[in-house]
Amino acid sequence: MTTVANLPERRVILDGVSWETYERLLADRGESSGTRFAYDEGTLEIMTTSFQHEKLKRTIDTLVELIANKMRIPVQGGGSTTFKRKDLAKGFEPDACFYIQRLQQVRGLDNIDLRKDPAPDLVIEVDITTSSLNKFPIYSRLGVPEVWRYSGETLAIFKLDGTTYVEQTESGVLPKLTASVLNELVQGSPEIDLAELMRRVQIGLIGG
Repeated sequence: MTTVANLPERRVILDGVSWETYERLLADRGESSGTRFAYDEGTLEIMTTSFQHEKLKRTIDTLVELIANKMRIPVQGGGSTTFKRKDLAKGFEPDACFYIQRLQQVRGLDNIDLRKDPAPDLVIEVDITTSSLNKFPIYSRLGVPEVWRYSGETLAIFKLDGTTYVEQTESGVLPKLTASVLNELVQGSPEIDLAELMRRVQIGLIGG
């Protein structure tokens, strides 16, 4: 067992965890917020988040909705939904996620079953402290096309290329949106309020 106790995120890594134990932990936690689980073939990461982490997550979550609205692109936020597949022994809970290009495939659904339903098009990962568990293999195997990772200072776009993620300068799910523009928009986060975010999007940083 390895423990990473750095604030503003605390992560505990457990090895040799059965799928049944993982599911039992999910059930015991219930709907309480502030804890994220990631599971990869017997390795379990348990992360607890801080107020700072959640503010950053909310900023980017809101930003995606504002940008999509300006671009007139329908989106459906999935929050920190638990995505998992027992047959692949993989599961994750994003800081935020969105259905965009696959929206029609999940419209009207109350639950997502990755055995027949698609994974979200975009996953947001706020990683202020270095994660002890590389989640990219989980995202890749479960079919997430794009991941935005925010370190608290910079935001990077990663797109799935085959079975690996490659950093890109432009988003594939929100066309013509660049990492450079995203970093301009989130500069100073989490101090930015909703009104300021709306102003930044509307003044022309994003074409639409």
